[in-house]
Amino acid sequence: MESSEKCCIVCGQKQVEGIAIWKAFICQSCEQEMVQTDVLDDKYPFFVERMKQIWKMEA
Repeated sequence: MESSEKCCIVCGQKQVEGIAIWKAFICQSCEQEMVQTDVLDDKYPFFVERMKQIWKMEA
């Protein structure tokens, strides 16, 4: 793994491009999908659960 690669908290894949939120990383692909997902979409609760993981990370 390259030092610039990080593991996405949504898909679990190692990626270089994405955003960091506190100690978490969301790859560019997942970020795009999340912002385009309607709250009525079946996948929306999945994204909410994955985002909750950020707050469960140790300080």
